[in-house]
Amino acid sequence: MFNLGMPEIILILVVALIILGPKKLPEMAKSLGKGLREFRKAADDLKDGIEKDLRDEIKKPAQPNLSQPNVMKPEPPPPAGAAEQAEAGTPGDKAEAPKP
Repeated sequence: MFNLGMPEIILILVVALIILGPKKLPEMAKSLGKGLREFRKAADDLKDGIEKDLRDEIKKPAQPNLSQPNVMKPEPPPPAGAAEQAEAGTPGDKAEAPKP
């Protein structure tokens, strides 16, 4: 993955020992190991869940769509006198202004 050889790994461990000290280094390694283990477990759980869902989808028989195709139906034309009423308005549409 990182293509590290033995000399590079030894150098990293020596630098970590100098920076962290002999007391903190084992604690840090233990914490790092726990974190990696939890990350791998979560990743495996996610992977297993996705694979299970995919297997369930594949096993499900294909159900034919028996409903009508989704076609828009045209609206019916308005009644014969509706256009004239819309132009003229209804008596309650216009408010009369009070005369002074």
